[in-house]
Amino acid sequence: MLRVVIYLVIVGLLSLAAAWLADRPGDVTITWQRWRIDTSVMMLAVGVLIVATLSAMLWTFVRAILRAPDVLWLYLRTRRGVRGYLALSQGLIAVGSGDARAARRYADEANRVAPAEPLTLLLTAQASQLAGDREAAERTFHAMAEREDTRLLGLHGLFIEARRREDAAAARLYAEQAAKGTPAPAWAGRAVFEARCAAGDWIGSLQQLDRNMRAGLVDRMTYRRQRAVLLTARALAAEESDPGAARAFSLDAVKLTPTLVPAAALAGRLLGEAGDLRRAARVVEAAWKANPHPDLADTYAHLRPGDSARDRLKRVEALAQMAPGHVEGALAVARAALDAQEFATARQALAPLLITPTQRVAMLMAELEETEHGDLGRAREWTARAVHARRDPAWTADGLVSDRWMPVSPVTGRLDAFQWKDPLAALGGGPLVEDDSKDSAVLDAPRPRPAPPAERSPERKPAEATPATLIETPRTSRRAPEVSVPPAVIPLVHVPDDPGPEPEPRTEPETEGPDKPSDSWSRLRGMFR
Repeated sequence: MLRVVIYLVIVGLLSLAAAWLADRPGDVTITWQRWRIDTSVMMLAVGVLIVATLSAMLWTFVRAILRAPDVLWLYLRTRRGVRGYLALSQGLIAVGSGDARAARRYADEANRVAPAEPLTLLLTAQASQLAGDREAAERTFHAMAEREDTRLLGLHGLFIEARRREDAAAARLYAEQAAKGTPAPAWAGRAVFEARCAAGDWIGSLQQLDRNMRAGLVDRMTYRRQRAVLLTARALAAEESDPGAARAFSLDAVKLTPTLVPAAALAGRLLGEAGDLRRAARVVEAAWKANPHPDLADTYAHLRPGDSARDRLKRVEALAQMAPGHVEGALAVARAALDAQEFATARQALAPLLITPTQRVAMLMAELEETEHGDLGRAREWTARAVHARRDPAWTADGLVSDRWMPVSPVTGRLDAFQWKDPLAALGGGPLVEDDSKDSAVLDAPRPRPAPPAERSPERKPAEATPATLIETPRTSRRAPEVSVPPAVIPLVHVPDDPGPEPEPRTEPETEGPDKPSDSWSRLRGMFR
């Protein structure tokens, strides 16, 4: 509506101007050289208007001729861009759907139409991955890594290919190069951290962990836990060469995570060796209240190296009272009581655990029977029962059971992988202890104390005290099933891990040179090469 009003206003003004000139006629004389022109004002105005219109039309025609190469080059370039866009989009869709043949065809089309585009390089690399041509994919990723705009994408692809061929050194090198950028990509920061941890580079791991924290790759609680584990690893490495530095590292780890059992046990032992018994006791007690553990009990019992076995028993009993009813407390008291020859205390501590004894309970009972009464037959009965007893918790990581804690898993190199748990708990099987009432009655029934060796009948053999029903063939131990972890892929589209059939032989298309023509006609001729 506004445009109509403006149009009517302009037409009205022009009509008023024409009427004004028509009402005021006049003569105009133009003398130039030997020419003389006499006309009216109205005719002069019409003549000027006609000349201006013809001049504008002529200039438009001449400019169109002059700009024809640029216009045609721009049109062809736009058409080529549309074709390239269609080839890229269809190619990426083909890669995502797993159609290797179509992906290769669209990648060739994209290389012919737009060879220098970043998405063309990406489509070429992923089409090669999908077809199983790893060498071609790596060549494309190397080309991308040499360009500034695709450097991180190329390094990521090279990192993935190195991981797929299990080349840890090359994967770490590519991740280190990518992590030098600002800001560093998340995958590079995590990969460098994992690689340094797996290599045992604790100082470098701590530095990379701090960088990951500043970049927001880890949360606060995870940062504190992982830093405490790394500090504990540094303390273990420096324990023999520099006890003072090891003690400082372990105390820093305890400050970050007071419930970390390896850090608390190590700090307590080093503080005890340094004579700071009060502080060592506080560290161990704080960790024990949260996670009762045999390493903590052993450290607490031996805080003062010169103590007698009875003094260690008293200390362990006081520690067990801080976590009443816990299995580890009872086992620690029984162990200390056996060392102190307090057999009644040991038997009393183990009594609640005899309903379904674990291997440690059964072995402690075997030692108790042999040490207290010298009853080798009953000791063998408890030893045989330990074969079929449920396993005690142990340091377990990735299907590996270790008798000591380690900062990283020897299988995968993962930091803080070891957990204190039943190694067979992940199998989900039934109980490993058979509730045999007959066996329990034989083992738990009170027996008369055997006579001294001088009065014992020579005909009696200790093996007769072992019922035949208790000797069973040990079960075959089962290992946790190995979990296959598929290698990572570039997150844009999915590339399967199976390389598939052998790719068909093909010839690489010729690409245009990178030099851009200088003038319009040269660019136009270049479109038809």
